[in-house]
Amino acid sequence: MSLVDELKSAVTPRAALLVVGVFALQLLFITSYVGALHNPKPTDVPFGVVAPQQVSATLVDRLEKLPGDPLDPRTVADADEARDKIMNREIDGALIVNPATRTDTLLVASGGGTVLSSSLEKIFTQVEEAQRRELRTVDVAPASPQDFDGLSAFYLVVGWCVGGYICAAILAISAGSRPANRDRAVIRLGVLALYSVLGGLGGAVIVGPILGALPGSVAALWGLGTLVVFAVGAATLALQSVFGIVGIGLAILLVVVLGNPSAGGAFPAPMLPPFWKAIGPALPPGAGTWAARSIAYFKGNDMTASMLVLSAWAVVGTAVTLVLSSLKRKPESEPIAAEVGEPRA
Repeated sequence: MSLVDELKSAVTPRAALLVVGVFALQLLFITSYVGALHNPKPTDVPFGVVAPQQVSATLVDRLEKLPGDPLDPRTVADADEARDKIMNREIDGALIVNPATRTDTLLVASGGGTVLSSSLEKIFTQVEEAQRRELRTVDVAPASPQDFDGLSAFYLVVGWCVGGYICAAILAISAGSRPANRDRAVIRLGVLALYSVLGGLGGAVIVGPILGALPGSVAALWGLGTLVVFAVGAATLALQSVFGIVGIGLAILLVVVLGNPSAGGAFPAPMLPPFWKAIGPALPPGAGTWAARSIAYFKGNDMTASMLVLSAWAVVGTAVTLVLSSLKRKPESEPIAAEVGEPRA
């Protein structure tokens, strides 16, 4: 057998295409992570200004003109409203100006990302020094001392996402990468649902009672985790139903390559480049991270959009999987695992 024949035998055309796909995925992984995270800086951070009427407009105008456009400032009536808006996740911080003294107060929420709150403190230290004033910082939603840099929520959601797509991939590959019939698809979705409940509970218990990394309701985190795992798993099953084994790569592309760097984990959304800032909330890692931080640090506020995103992934993934599994398959389409290698009659 010639070298060319050996090569063709060792690497089939399909395997060669899959290797090319993996190579492309590798390059996209590097591009996405480095592109999103190599130069974090705050841009258009929603920010409140509490100041006497005669100075508030001037101060807002000055903050709007800071180099690099780090802030998107708006006037807030008083300190209580500023705190409420931060807890409702409408703004990421606020400056309370006290004309009776030389000290102003900066409100931040490190539970939403310690890097962002530190950046705001740095910006306003410089702003106040330029006005020969002093700054006092108050953290209204502090990250847990056991939650270094506020990353625990992100890593929790990453774990849920990984479990979702790996479980779905195993279920599909175990009997052919495309569901052979509706019954098999229903069984896979049922197993995925059970796995999601257990995976959601396990993650919530680990980060809560066991490690003490995140405060907040264990039950709420359990429910969120169940939805995250099932949403990612259902989407993976749907992609496999459409594209076969290539669907696993597409799931990794969406969840890992695009979803993780845009999730606001290492750097909150206002510190990401425009592309990643835009796509993050629409992907499971971003929606899950936002919701997990809301549960842990913001009394469960502002979760509706994230829960709708996760529900949409779950519902659409389930629907696509069931619809395509109901279509009549061609006789020569991919065999199930049990059929591979069986002698023909």
